[in-house]
Amino acid sequence: MSMPLRPSDPARLGRYELVGRLGEGGMGTVYLGRDTDGGRLVAIKMVRPEFAHETEFRGRFRSEVNRAKQVPSFSTAEVLDADPDHEPPYLVVEYVDGPSLAVEVRERGPLSGAALQGVAVGIATALTAIHGAEVIHRDLKPGNVLFARGGIKVIDFGIARAFEATSQHTRTDQMVGTVSYMAPERFDPVDGRPVTPAADIFAWGAVVVFAATGRSPFAADSAAGTAMRILTGEPDLTGVPESLRRAVEWTLAKDPEARPTARQLLDLLLAGEAPRPVTPELPSVPVRAKRRRTVPVLATAIAVLAATGTGLAIRNLRDDNATATGVTSPSSAAAGQPSPGGAVSSRPAPKPSARSLSPLEKLQAIRNGKRKTLIHSVQLNKDLAMESHSTEIEAGDGTGKKSEFALIPAGVDFLFQSLAASTPDRPVCLGVRLTEESAKLTQSECFTGRGTQFELIPAEEKDDHGRPAYYIYNDSSGYLLWDGKAFYVQEVGDGDPIYTFSFVDRGPLPSPSAS
Repeated sequence: MSMPLRPSDPARLGRYELVGRLGEGGMGTVYLGRDTDGGRLVAIKMVRPEFAHETEFRGRFRSEVNRAKQVPSFSTAEVLDADPDHEPPYLVVEYVDGPSLAVEVRERGPLSGAALQGVAVGIATALTAIHGAEVIHRDLKPGNVLFARGGIKVIDFGIARAFEATSQHTRTDQMVGTVSYMAPERFDPVDGRPVTPAADIFAWGAVVVFAATGRSPFAADSAAGTAMRILTGEPDLTGVPESLRRAVEWTLAKDPEARPTARQLLDLLLAGEAPRPVTPELPSVPVRAKRRRTVPVLATAIAVLAATGTGLAIRNLRDDNATATGVTSPSSAAAGQPSPGGAVSSRPAPKPSARSLSPLEKLQAIRNGKRKTLIHSVQLNKDLAMESHSTEIEAGDGTGKKSEFALIPAGVDFLFQSLAASTPDRPVCLGVRLTEESAKLTQSECFTGRGTQFELIPAEEKDDHGRPAYYIYNDSSGYLLWDGKAFYVQEVGDGDPIYTFSFVDRGPLPSPSAS
């Protein structure tokens, strides 16, 4: 499913006519295109201009594309074309019209039986083809495994290396990858050894566990905790069927030399009389590609950050630990949180404390719906603002009540209630309004629903005052973004969204008598 093109989008790239947007991320924009030489639909990844300005990027990009073209199309999305010299460069790949494994598991639950075995065999087949062409995927994850009509397709192999070495965007001690599926040696490399195909084999094991259980085998409460479990802990294989357990255990070995090759893995799966790859019935949901992140590689830094609770410059994907979105119970509503039928317009003030709250305690109180906050756009250095008489959400200067919000917990998500626009009888929250061209951020009545609930996904950066930053994500429409004039919500492609947000404490919420 594609979104309409924007006025600023090009009409064509080379011989490819652009017909829609598939997503946007930190590395560039992904378009649905049509090859004018035959009419075939393709996916076109246009690299952000700032990457192309890096002196050595184009050479790396050309080299990685040429290698990726050598990968045979056995359970892989074929790399069709590229123009590294174009302004900006772009890559053309086979268009796969089907959901990702991440979406499939989140929407319909873990796989089992022939469907699960087919995914395991299909990914192993893809890795055999990729490694046979001397390419390393580097970012194998559920979001990069798509269900096509003829079987699964693994996408985005090899190209990550071109971006990984770009000095302006990725420091020399960082890497492109997704923490829950990264091999331990990628966090703590020995003597600068390069990444090997064994890292993809480890990722295969973690992805298969996710497919079977809906979680990663090293799931923890934080990205730092996940990294530590990968480095030092044993995988949780509860729920993995016996027919796959031996293969999964083998691939998740801490020592990369102890893991099988892709060919050995595939042979093991086929020797077990695994059924041929099959495709689960395709649901009518859009493909939701997930995003990459950078991860510090020093294990000592991971240990220190995990121990101090300050966080790590990595984060788990929302699909890595797929959980059902919950709603608050009547008991939580009585404590000042919303019931499934609505929100509250005021809350009791916190009890007086003998000491000042620390920044982390203030943030926790904000997340618990106990304190007022600004929703601060880190990149814009502006704050969301909502006037009582207007449905428009502005980028303001943070002054006045119009910029004050309260976060209302709603299961694992939050509602953002405006303190300026709300009245005791009618609480008002941020919501998503669908138009023909986009999903617009606007005013909405406060209720727990897909159009008003947002997830806070930790980002690897902080704002200019050292406060943690988050991506704001709506499950039905995507990420909170800015187009230069207004806030809107949209899915992104294979990179991180551009815009992150922090929460600026503005004191305790007023008591009912003061509202």
